[in-house]
Amino acid sequence: MHLVIVSGLSGSGKSTALNALEDAGYNCIDNLPVSLLPSLIAQIQIHKDAENQNFAIGIDIRDAWQDLGIFPSMIGTLKDAHLPFTVLFLDADTKKIVQRFSETRRKHPLSDKHRHLTEAINTEHQLLEPMRDSADLVIDTTALNLHQLRELIKSRVAEPHADGMAVLFESFGFKHGPPSNADLVFDARCLPNPHWEHHLRTQTGLDRDVIDFLDAEKLVQEMYEDIKGFLGRWWKHYQANNRSYITIAIGCTGGQHRSVYLCEKLQSHFSQELDNVQVRHRELNQDHTEHH
Repeated sequence: MHLVIVSGLSGSGKSTALNALEDAGYNCIDNLPVSLLPSLIAQIQIHKDAENQNFAIGIDIRDAWQDLGIFPSMIGTLKDAHLPFTVLFLDADTKKIVQRFSETRRKHPLSDKHRHLTEAINTEHQLLEPMRDSADLVIDTTALNLHQLRELIKSRVAEPHADGMAVLFESFGFKHGPPSNADLVFDARCLPNPHWEHHLRTQTGLDRDVIDFLDAEKLVQEMYEDIKGFLGRWWKHYQANNRSYITIAIGCTGGQHRSVYLCEKLQSHFSQELDNVQVRHRELNQDHTEHH
């Protein structure tokens, strides 16, 4: 059995996440008051059939009267019940949330004639802080479309995996901003840049010519070995701290060449040591026309 608690900002993709979990066979309950969580857990434990089922629960600020500040104490209840669970929090930057509400013409749960949309989003950030602080996994959906978010939920949360950390290597471009959900960030902008080789400019770190170019660069290999050594040294300490998920972000200027190459190389190496190691290239999934 696995229990996933889904929370996050309005407009961040909670409904999409719950739908993805439901499609993966989870029994989903949306908009549960946090105070009812212990009762639900008790009901799950009563039924023997629940041992072979998965559950997903949506908790957010639509019930404005509830006190989300009690959620951290509920974590203790879950641990005492010895139920395997994951707290998932979906986030996005304010500008993107405003854009999504403008496109859908939906009303934010906290907005009214006295509080405009941006103020409502800022208030929601504050109210949901206990949920975010308790999260095992935070996903920034700012740069994700619906399909990408569904795939990410499926691969990182819904699909069962062996005990231990779920590791994600994510490449990105600093000119588009670092991912807010990264646990560790490495900067590869000091490395030789294939962008300045005309025949490599339109290729990416997934292409053979770029791989051969970076394979031959001493500094690139030194950074790879340093990151590999650091992570190899500290994995056990992250795991000892009961970390279920960790995201390692590697950035270069545009997120097309160096960061992609390093993430692929690190994912290939650590897949031999850990059971659940994934890779994602943020900028390769976006509609950026510049390549750096």
